Amino acid sequence: MRLGLSCGFFGQGRDEENLALARRADELGVDVVWAAEAYGPDVVSVLAWIGAQTERIGLGAGVMQIPARTPAATAMAASGLDSLSGGRFRLGLGVSGPQVSEGWHGVPFAKPLGRTREYVDIVRLALEHRPVAYQGEHFTLPLPDGPGKALRLTQVHRRQIPVYLAAVGPKNLQLAGEIADGWLGVFVAPDYFAEQRTEIEAGLGRGAEPPASFDTSATVALATGPDLEACARTVSPYPALYLGGMGSRKQNFYHQLACRMGYETEADRVQDLYLERRWAEAAAALPPQFVDDTSLLGDVDRVTERMRRYADAGITTLTVAPWGADGNARMEALETAVEAHRRLGTRPADAP
Repeated sequence: MRLGLSCGFFGQGRDEENLALARRADELGVDVVWAAEAYGPDVVSVLAWIGAQTERIGLGAGVMQIPARTPAATAMAASGLDSLSGGRFRLGLGVSGPQVSEGWHGVPFAKPLGRTREYVDIVRLALEHRPVAYQGEHFTLPLPDGPGKALRLTQVHRRQIPVYLAAVGPKNLQLAGEIADGWLGVFVAPDYFAEQRTEIEAGLGRGAEPPASFDTSATVALATGPDLEACARTVSPYPALYLGGMGSRKQNFYHQLACRMGYETEADRVQDLYLERRWAEAAAALPPQFVDDTSLLGDVDRVTERMRRYADAGITTLTVAPWGADGNARMEALETAVEAHRRLGTRPADAP
């Protein structure tokens, strides 16, 4: 199991901290650093900035929003980042949600599965340096009865840039297995991952050319220290935001995930409080078991044990999102995770 770092969203007053984490992760041999976008700084600019100041670490878009760009624009950005970084880029894609898609980008959210399938088809056409000609329900290139022509990217560094899909629901998980090279998961609990993996494998069985290896990448919050309760309080605003505020009352994929995991009553309570703008109460209402199961909390020994559960469950990349009171605390958390990951690699081959 590889180790990754998530720096999340930029533009929130911690950009220099995030860059320091990425540089340190590069020095420590962490496999990949992921950055995200919503309706603040775009992830392409952020990864270009990080890539220019690191040497080896992979650069992951986690994710580039599908409604934010045409497929051709995404292929251009992916090709540019990959070329400039010497082949370090990984393209994560996601449909976002209806509030962002329709409210921010002005793109209809209807039929997200079909739109995603066609989008990935076109991006792959472009990255494989083939003429981009496509006839679909959502995309038609070139436009009919006009002067357009099927063009190729002028330059491609690699024709097989890994494509990941962010997926939460069962149908999206199946689609990731069918058309992508990897899955980006959030709030992944080792005991629940078996159900998610079943959906991914169903999709893998439908793929025309299954990838040689499929990367199941789980992003988990990380807070370290001797006080387990304090660690949980440190990270709890993160799941509260997603379960309570990432979407509407009727359409929130993360709330639905928590319900499928058995926390329906508690998830409803968190959402009610969050939508009432009672954010601290929403975080406090999260079940401690949910926070613990979907995070890495505690000292290095406990983080190692919890990390081992992810490895044994079949996660192939564990991406940590360090939380803490300041940059020093986040850096200490990253270094603790690296030490825990090192310990995993040194256990005897016959160890349980």
